[in-house]
Amino acid sequence: MHAVVFAYHDVGVNCLKALLNAGIQVDLVVTHQDDPNENVWFGSVAKLCQKKNIPYITPSASELHDLIPKLEALSPDYIFSFYFRHMIPAKILACAKIAALNMHGSLLPKFRGRAPVNWAILHGETETGATLHVMEVKPDAGDIVGQVAVSIGPDETATDVFGKVSSAAEEVINQALPELIQGIVPRKPNDLQKGSYFGGRKPADGQIHWNQTALQVHNLARAVAPPYPGAFTEHMGQTMIVAKTSLKGPFPANLNLGTRGIQVVDNRVFGICGDHEAVEILEWFPASK
Repeated sequence: MHAVVFAYHDVGVNCLKALLNAGIQVDLVVTHQDDPNENVWFGSVAKLCQKKNIPYITPSASELHDLIPKLEALSPDYIFSFYFRHMIPAKILACAKIAALNMHGSLLPKFRGRAPVNWAILHGETETGATLHVMEVKPDAGDIVGQVAVSIGPDETATDVFGKVSSAAEEVINQALPELIQGIVPRKPNDLQKGSYFGGRKPADGQIHWNQTALQVHNLARAVAPPYPGAFTEHMGQTMIVAKTSLKGPFPANLNLGTRGIQVVDNRVFGICGDHEAVEILEWFPASK
């Protein structure tokens, strides 16, 4: 079996390794150049390709259409997308003789679209996972090939959960490969009416609004905790990144739960929220740092 792989991030590294370990011939890898403005804390697909002597390229989104003649000539059995960040044109998907398959970091049809782990935590989900599905032009909409669930703990951050999802993605691809190698693509419907779609997130979306509930603020802090850009608030004329929070208590009896915002009591920092409940800020630091 021959494949062309579009890949990035830890999921890209792990799933590409799984293909190679299964004996699939990877003729080309399409990945991204690391963004110098981004905190790159994850594994490098490009370095893996260098180590394994796999041809790889790093085109921009606008250059993907230029790849169509090359991929038509390669005529791969499969095209795989593992956390590739650009939408892959339909004419590229059509180059796969058997199927074009994508790994998505949620339990589809829930949390289609961008940043699925972050959105799941933000919405207080207690479970997410990884889903391998058939690629269509519409994002994350094709039939489901395989799926593995993972739990989300009440204090786990996006990085904690992403580690679980990355392992789940590797498990999904390993479960699917025996049939894929035989040219069999198991399918079950991806019922979009039962799911949800979310767009990308920007650093500015991390602003804490103290009129929200304590649970909502806690979930936001977890969802964007460093190495993501972080939740933030203003305190004494300075923007502070809120890196870690807790709802557990016990909290001081002299907290003023009627006044929203930051309060420092007994050398502990609290945020008073719109539901007259407190969230304790365990770690924070100036955004300038």
